[in-house]
Amino acid sequence: MASKHLWRKARQSVNSQNCVELRDTLDAVRDSKNAAGPILLGDTGALVRAARAGHLDH
Repeated sequence: MASKHLWRKARQSVNSQNCVELRDTLDAVRDSKNAAGPILLGDTGALVRAARAGHLDH
């Protein structure tokens, strides 16, 4: 039996059409417009830390 995961979207993205959702296990993201579509697996904790540290700024 496949387990159901909870997905969440950022509060700031309420009115945006270009959003991703983060899985409750913090190991996957998906396009909020295509919930049945593919998911990207990875270390989202490391991604968040890099973003907060400014390592992803242009």
